[in-house]
Amino acid sequence: MTKLFEFPNPVNEVSARLVAAGVVLMTLGILVLGQTWLLAPLAYGFVARVLTGPTLSPLGQFVTRVLTPALPFEAKLVPGPPKRFAQGIGATLSVGAAISYFAFANTTVALVLVAMITVAATLESVFAYC
Repeated sequence: MTKLFEFPNPVNEVSARLVAAGVVLMTLGILVLGQTWLLAPLAYGFVARVLTGPTLSPLGQFVTRVLTPALPFEAKLVPGPPKRFAQGIGATLSVGAAISYFAFANTTVALVLVAMITVAATLESVFAYC
């Protein structure tokens, strides 16, 4: 059981960036398309990734098992703890957004928190290669 709650170290940078791109798509679905139900899987995904890496995260599993192997990029291993810290920030913001929206019907606070996630995940997924 202790193996389940371990974050990988090192982490494949390609997979981490692809997960961030998936998070950007989810947050844009919330912000642009008004699909606020996505707050629940967004928050679950962040909590799952901070606790277990990709093991219990559907997005993490898709990226590590399907998407990354299908792409022609070599693995680039980087330290895991900074990635776990980033997932922890995402978990804090997304759980806060979900509680604001579902428990208190405060859409404004929820959308501001989601916008913050969008900015951070965009920086992680796209602009780190510039």
